[in-house]
Amino acid sequence: MSARTGPDAREGACGADPVKLICYPTSGFVPDIRPAPLARDWMDATVDRFAYRCLPLNIANTHGWEVLAPAGFSAVWSGGDRKDAIRIESDAPADTLPLSHFGVGVLTFHIHCLLRTEPGINLWVGGPVNRPKDAIQALSGVIETDWSPYSFTMNWKFTRPNWTVRFEKGEPICFFFPLNRDLVEATEPEMRVLESDPEVAGLHRAWVEGRTSFLQDLPVEGSRAQAEAWQKTYFRGRRPDGAPGIPDHRTKLVLRPFPGTPANSP
Repeated sequence: MSARTGPDAREGACGADPVKLICYPTSGFVPDIRPAPLARDWMDATVDRFAYRCLPLNIANTHGWEVLAPAGFSAVWSGGDRKDAIRIESDAPADTLPLSHFGVGVLTFHIHCLLRTEPGINLWVGGPVNRPKDAIQALSGVIETDWSPYSFTMNWKFTRPNWTVRFEKGEPICFFFPLNRDLVEATEPEMRVLESDPEVAGLHRAWVEGRTSFLQDLPVEGSRAQAEAWQKTYFRGRRPDGAPGIPDHRTKLVLRPFPGTPANSP
């Protein structure tokens, strides 16, 4: 596996050697999977769409693939622990709908595929990123998809009883991305005094001072801060003094689609 670096990486191009992620459909229909898009309705609704100025948010939004609901439905949880405490209403075929499998207010989607990764690569699986949904919360899991012959379910837990939750056809119900299995355990945390690294301390101090000055000048009519509207050094991969940061800084991601899925068919 090789890291993507250089100008192509900065533009989000798929220029590196591919790392295989294989989807095997396990039922009569191919699951609708797409590279996760950047846009979010709540971000669009912010003043001047300012939420998109947060590059970490943008990268997280697009940092994987989404599985889309094959049918629309409404669901209500009565608050009980039994399986029949969830009521699902839809005219769609039963095999396209979720069900109450575990009880305890958990709504279960069958994804209808087996996902396989290369050796040493897991899949992080959860709900669509930065896409909150009222009265229900997506649950997350990490799966050893390099060897497992077992498909998985996507589960959402109700957080409020007696409240109708609606999922539309084509709405994201699952989000996943690959990660190295041993990376988190191989990580060695440390706690250090900031001033023990003079270079990092100086850069951080310069950023704090620049940020404070910028916010003070922002309301001033005709100021440079007001003309710029927001600071763009991190977005542009620049240090506080304007010097380049790293060569493989990302401002966007461009993920390969799964060919043949409904979202990516001609």
